[in-house]
Amino acid sequence: MKLTLKDKDFLERLKRLFDSKDLEIGLKKDGLKRLILRKNYGDRIEETFGITRQGVRWRFQRLFNEIYVEAYRTIFMIESLFGTELRQ
Repeated sequence: MKLTLKDKDFLERLKRLFDSKDLEIGLKKDGLKRLILRKNYGDRIEETFGITRQGVRWRFQRLFNEIYVEAYRTIFMIESLFGTELRQ
């Protein structure tokens, strides 16, 4: 999966809200560990992102629990086989 320009914009806005403590990222453990977005209520969220709260949660889920995890697995597999010398 590839990051789109919308994903990049979303991550930049998410970072600003995260730094201002308006949003938090937590770990939920209910059999399967996954990252969740906390404090995502209120008009500020919809106003900042220009999409509904459900849309914010959907994009967060896609980026952090699908794309991020898949990328990490890929890097881990490649480095397990070829070593970390490829990082340079």
